[in-house]
Amino acid sequence: MTPEIKPFKIRDIAISPPLILSPMAGVTDVSFRRLLKRRGGVGLSVSEFISVEGLTRSNPKSKRQMRFYPEERPFAVQIFGGQPERMRMAAEMAEEIGADILDINCGCPAPKVVKHGGGSGLLKDHARLEIILKEIKKAIKIPLTIKIRAGFYDHTINAVDTAKLAEACGVEHIALHGRTKEQGYRGLANWDLVKQIKETVSVPVSGSGDVTTIEQAFARFRETGCDGVLIGRGAMANPWIFRQIEDAANGREIFQPTLADKRAILHEYFDMLREDMPETPAINRMKQLAGQFTRGLQGGALFRTSLYHSHSVDEILNRIEEYFEAIENDRPYFGEAGAPIEEAPELDSCEAASAA
Repeated sequence: MTPEIKPFKIRDIAISPPLILSPMAGVTDVSFRRLLKRRGGVGLSVSEFISVEGLTRSNPKSKRQMRFYPEERPFAVQIFGGQPERMRMAAEMAEEIGADILDINCGCPAPKVVKHGGGSGLLKDHARLEIILKEIKKAIKIPLTIKIRAGFYDHTINAVDTAKLAEACGVEHIALHGRTKEQGYRGLANWDLVKQIKETVSVPVSGSGDVTTIEQAFARFRETGCDGVLIGRGAMANPWIFRQIEDAANGREIFQPTLADKRAILHEYFDMLREDMPETPAINRMKQLAGQFTRGLQGGALFRTSLYHSHSVDEILNRIEEYFEAIENDRPYFGEAGAPIEEAPELDSCEAASAA
């Protein structure tokens, strides 16, 4: 039985449907967010997590990461850092550029983030976290939200205490990724903690981790009573997952992308990347993510390999056409002749971030 999935509000901002595109470093840039928003079903988009050190020292890359289009609203900027003054300054900058929501990252397990007191490092320093949240709350008028993990170490699960502290400091939405910092991305996320937090605090609570199918999303809503569900890597593999969940929740026929849809999304994504950044970074980003959209299709691994060995815009476009022409005509796809079969490295949603 499909559970009723209702929109919720972060203050006066409606999150409808209650599905959130999870922030992922090196993935949820302006091109990827727009691509997903156009597919439908995304209730809230969140930036890549952005270094407050970079923002407050006028690092061009950090400033670029805050850019967004009106079509993305509601839109949250997520920042990370360990210094209260710089966190406050960065929060003010996010409000100034028009973000609807300011989100604090208390979940990233990357060593270079944690060693400076940011990300999941704040989970073991509640005194510092309290100062940061209170400083930001005094400085901005837009809603303040937070994303946390289960705890820092496997033996110190303190998500409920962190959530209570956040609520007491004026945080208006709490998202939990149910793994510890020590766990990284291994094992399974603990969604029981989402349920516990939901039963403890009065602000909206959302959960994150391991949601890659419609059925998993519905199960998480049903089992935890959470207000929202975050989807990250599942959206990399299936950009239509938000729309499909919304279709199912509303009793509509679930959209199933055709080969033409999959070809078109590759072209659309590459066009947006090239519009947004220089050619070489656009090609590299295309290699990183485009192959995700064809997982499960015939010859998909060879296609990903052929993209990985492409070095120009024309080569990328030619590989796309060759691949789809082959599978549309039910011919085997052999990839680029002579290219070794290897996958482009997958990007970790946090480790690859540059703490400028």
